[in-house]
Amino acid sequence: MGEVPPTVEGVSSAAGPAEQGEDALEVVLLAPREGTPQPLTTTAELAQLCKRLAAGTGPVAIDAERASGYRYSQRAYLVQIRRDGAGTALIDPIALPDLSSVGAVLQDIEWVLHAANQDLPCLAEVGMRPRRLFDTELAGRLVGFDRVGLGAIVNRVLGLHLEKGHSAADWSTRPLPREWLTYAALDVEVLIELRDALEAVLTSQGKQDWAAQECAALVAAAPALPRIDPWRRTSGIHKLRSRRQLAAVRELWQVRDRIARRRDIAPGRILPDAAIVAAAHAEPKTPADLLDVRIFSGRANRRLTGTWFGALQQARDLPVEQLPTISLISDAPPPPSRWAEREPRAAARLAAARAGLTALSEQVQVPVENLLTPDLVRRLAWEPPTDHSEQSVAAVLAAGGARAWQIELTAGLLSTALDPV
Repeated sequence: MGEVPPTVEGVSSAAGPAEQGEDALEVVLLAPREGTPQPLTTTAELAQLCKRLAAGTGPVAIDAERASGYRYSQRAYLVQIRRDGAGTALIDPIALPDLSSVGAVLQDIEWVLHAANQDLPCLAEVGMRPRRLFDTELAGRLVGFDRVGLGAIVNRVLGLHLEKGHSAADWSTRPLPREWLTYAALDVEVLIELRDALEAVLTSQGKQDWAAQECAALVAAAPALPRIDPWRRTSGIHKLRSRRQLAAVRELWQVRDRIARRRDIAPGRILPDAAIVAAAHAEPKTPADLLDVRIFSGRANRRLTGTWFGALQQARDLPVEQLPTISLISDAPPPPSRWAEREPRAAARLAAARAGLTALSEQVQVPVENLLTPDLVRRLAWEPPTDHSEQSVAAVLAAGGARAWQIELTAGLLSTALDPV
């Protein structure tokens, strides 16, 4: 007997898949085919799930929900799994923080995720690491789709509509509302069908090996290194011009980060970036001056006036040699906007490289940024190998992390771009 289809509803919509007519019936997924499961919270339930997964067949669809924007950590607050023959399971990783038993059962099975680079770190935290995977978002990029969100791809490829209203919810909430659980379960409901359909398109376009190389790189990627001077990513910091103001941003950012980490609250909910930049720009001399900065007049910030002003005072008292530099010292090339005046030949090389990659992107229907990372292109144009041959360029690209398919497509045109007319 075939699987029972998920609960659906037909609605007339002109925004359906490209393959459907303007008056086609768009199918809305309302509930998982076996109903909405309750999250697993006990080791006994987890053991039963492992048995079901081991007895299942084919790839396994996996997703995770975090509480970005609400919590400091990027941990998973819900893990969704679906495999043919095992059904869909939702796991509460707060109650069950060690999911290594699930990872062990699935270690030789292909995982299917959407935007895998977002979920792999939090899955690794609970003991789940894939050996093989298929990323449906990445596949969508490689086949040339202009919209690669899960809802958009499911709609275009399968003709189904996924409600995405809870994507930004606070998944640390307990108990989780039933409608949220339904939403979460539906995120893996048709992921395997989507994978198979996308693989067929990749194969027809001759890009299946490209996708395999990209997914293998995701599996092999090392954990991201901590950012140097993460406070420099404060939104609006570009408005500040002095080292003393940057010191104020740094001190406020670090104090906010300590509070946010201790409370496990997203830093922006403790103090918005706009408030940090406004205080650094205003350079208040007293706590009363700080309260005159409009964004600090709220009740929550008033309670922490002493804390925020203390950080500003510390920045004000720093000796000059301890002030941060205007820009981060880096081995990266300067912003391309400065190249024409500073290194016109490098600017010409970059323009030629970009033009060649843009033309190639249109030809193979792959976004430019997926052909090669923009940073790697800039580094090559700024400091090319002495020998501009295709072989030398290929070696530079390989050292920079480019995959074989990317090198094969781009090394020749970049070699030519290094000697623009």
